[in-house]
Order: sequence, then C-alpha cells, then structure tokens
Amino acid sequence: MTRPRWRDAFFLLAPFAGVLGVMIAIWIGYGPPATFSEWTQTLIQLVPAVALLWHRKAPLVILALCAACAIAMTVSAYTDPQLFLGDVHEDTQFVPLATPFAVGVAFKRIPRSWPMWICSAVLIAISVRAWTPTFTMITSGMLFTVFPALFGLYIANRASLIQALTDRAERAEREQELLAEQARADERVRLAGEMHDVVTHRVSLMVLQAGALRITATDEATQAAAEELREAGCQALAELRDLVGVLRTQSGDDEEEQTDAVHLPDLAELVTESQGVGMSVELIVDGNPLLTAPVVGRTAYRVVQEALTNVRKHAPGAKTRVHLRYGADRVRLTVRNSPPRETVDDELGGSGSGTGLLGLKQRVELVSGRFTATARPDGGFEVDAILPAFVPTAESHGD
Repeated sequence: MTRPRWRDAFFLLAPFAGVLGVMIAIWIGYGPPATFSEWTQTLIQLVPAVALLWHRKAPLVILALCAACAIAMTVSAYTDPQLFLGDVHEDTQFVPLATPFAVGVAFKRIPRSWPMWICSAVLIAISVRAWTPTFTMITSGMLFTVFPALFGLYIANRASLIQALTDRAERAEREQELLAEQARADERVRLAGEMHDVVTHRVSLMVLQAGALRITATDEATQAAAEELREAGCQALAELRDLVGVLRTQSGDDEEEQTDAVHLPDLAELVTESQGVGMSVELIVDGNPLLTAPVVGRTAYRVVQEALTNVRKHAPGAKTRVHLRYGADRVRLTVRNSPPRETVDDELGGSGSGTGLLGLKQRVELVSGRFTATARPDGGFEVDAILPAFVPTAESHGD
C-alpha cells in the first residue's frame, strides 16, 4: 500500500519545521543573533535541524552530527559557555534541539546498527549529565533521547508487523491463484483421460465399421463413401491425439472420477459393441459386481474399454477374452488377446495419443490398485489389473 504524497511531504518537513519553529520563538523572545557567539549558538542548533531534511536517506549521519554537536556544546559549557551555549544553568541541555527527531528516526530505520547505538549512548549520557545527574536532568534527558528511541522502535515494529501481514495476505492470494490454476490443470488432465477413453473407443468402432463396409459393399459409390468415412475417422483420431497432448499440460495423476459420472454403460454392452464390428470377444464374470464401490466399477470399465480399443487397433482379428473376478476384498480383471490374424491398419494403429496404457496405470493406482500390461510369448498381449473391492469416497457414503 502506497502512502499519499502529502503524507510523505509532511513527515519530511515536520522535524525541520519543528526545530525551526522553536528557534524562531527564541529569536522573537530574545531578539535575532547579533554577536559572533550568538551566531555560533544559532548555527550549532540550525545545522542539525537542516540536516533533518535528509533523515530518510542518512539517519546515521544526522545522529552522528547531533552527537558531535552535543560533545562540542559540553566542552564549551566547561571552557567557554558563550561559544555555543550562552548562559549555562543547572537545567541547560547540552544536546541540539534536533536530537529527539534524530534519535527517533535512527531507532526506526536502523535499529540494528552498532554505530547508531554508540551515538545514542553518547547523546543519552550527555542529555542526563551522567557525571552529575539530577532528577531534572534525568527527566529532561529521557524526554530528549530515551522516549524518542522507544517511540522509534515502536514505529519500526509496527511497520514490520504491517509488512508481514501484507506479505501474508499477498502470499495467501498467490496460493489461492495457484490452487485455482492447479484445479484447472487437473480438470484438463481429467478431460484428456475422458476424451482418450470414450471418444477414441467410439471413433475406432466407426473406422472398423467403415472398413468392413468397404470390403463387403458391391457398389463402387458405397465403397468410396466407406473409404472416405474410414479416412475421416483416422484423421479424427490423429487430431484427437494432438488435442489430448495439449490438454495434458502436466504429468500429474488424473483426478478421481466426478460423482456425476455414476451411470456408465455395462461391460456386457461394451463387449457387444466390439462383437458388432467383427471382433471375437468373450466375457467371463465371476462374482457380484454390485458389491464393489462405484469408483472401482468405473475404473474396471475404463480398463476394459481401453484394452479392447488397443486390440482393435493393433491386433485385428485376434481372439480376446475378458475375465472379471469379483471377490470379497478385491476385483481382478484380465484382458488377453491372441496374435493378430489380419493385417494391421498402419493409419489406425498410429492414431493413438500414446498415453493409453500410462493413463490406465495412473487410473488404477489412484484407487490403490496394481496394473500390468505385457506381451505374451505367443505374440498376443495381456492386460491385468487388481483393484480393491471398496474405496472410501464421498460417493460411497452418499447413499
């Protein structure tokens, strides 16, 4: 927070104006300086007062100047009082009028400077006349030095506290911005995973159906249209791969599925779709899937969906078996396919984002499961995932 300029000007001129006002009042009461000694008495008060105009830039220099003037006035008091003091009384102060301002500013701006403490000690000792202390001089000396020092320390600590609170508020605001940005990044990663799992699955089905239509159709126009459709699907998969790469702006773990995605298609329907495009898929389910947590069921669905998509792209014509075993404490699913029996479509096979298996591994690990994907000795491939039957989430406790 920036202070107004008028406040800066006030705090800059106030110390000088205060000392100058006192000196003008003395001149009005006793008359302006006329003799050499009166001019020296005026100058020893005026020089520190003028120096106060630079109290922000050189507080230590001003304090040292006040200490030097105080030493000169003390020496003059015992040698030639008329040189710097005039008539000396029991309560005459041997420090300049600018001393309270100089001490206060120094303790506010440079409280840890050892030269400042030396100069302050000199001024305190002279102001209270430590060699012949009296109640009057001790009281006067404290008003000239000790109280301004305490006030300066108070202002310094208050400014530090305000700065600390301001920094904390700014840091909290930055943290909120970072958390919001992290939430947006996590949502982008989640969307990338959804696009990869869902859209790629559907588009690859469309490409396979278009390829089958091109082979079985007898009409040349239909064959050409089917080929155009297949090429458009492959192009869509390539563009989807680029889009998924943009959305995955960081390699953090995917967020847990949102609670509004509870109603997912059944695995039997997923297998039926694959069989509808000519895939040989067998589904075996042991146990009751209703006993598992919803998030586990969605994770199992995504693993099977991605595995079947990979079979269509990389092992056309292969026989595939999907085996799910629902136990009391865990769910194990295995998707195993034989070697490809047909020629792999290079355009379709290279259309993926390259993050499918990695995304599955991250998704399974999010629910404390284990995931492996390995090539089989016979040339086939196997995806195996072990999931806990129950994962405590807000969704699980919502019923």
